[in-house]
Amino acid sequence: MVSTVLFPDHTSKASGEPLVRRIKIALADDVPLLREASTETGRRVLHWTRRGSHLRALLVVSIGTIAFLALTGLLVFMLFFLAATINAIVISLLMSMAAVGGVLALFLACVTAVYVGALAIAVFVISTATCCAVLAVLVATGWIGFIWTVWLATKKSMDLAKHSISVTGSALSAYSTGRHSHHHREPSKISD
Repeated sequence: MVSTVLFPDHTSKASGEPLVRRIKIALADDVPLLREASTETGRRVLHWTRRGSHLRALLVVSIGTIAFLALTGLLVFMLFFLAATINAIVISLLMSMAAVGGVLALFLACVTAVYVGALAIAVFVISTATCCAVLAVLVATGWIGFIWTVWLATKKSMDLAKHSISVTGSALSAYSTGRHSHHHREPSKISD
């Protein structure tokens, strides 16, 4: 899509068109394929997850959660940015109607400083909250993976120990049965 917009080849419909028209052509061609591509990717990820172990499912869930948190943080910032921009435009418009001249310039400078300060604080708070949430998910996923791995290793060790005890018990049983039957045959030989 980007190559169609920026570098159209000579055989395409977008060749020789202005930039806005090339963007419209690229969107008209590629947006209908987006739903099919996302559905197919979702199916492939689901199939890949089901073929693997539980740790693979944990990986998919943790990456999905991290992506969801990051996109949510981005959405919250964009909404805050939009609200702050609309607020600054409305206040500037109202104040420019109320006062004209040097006071307006001073006021617009103050509004701009407040706007930039509010956006800086919003970026800091939202990015900090998003990073903390992502790190919390990473730590939780790491602990879950560690505990799951320890559980699987313990389960396999217990299965090996049960099998070893079973084999040892069978060997002892066979040895004692053989010794017991050998011990009962010797007196019969003596009595003959």
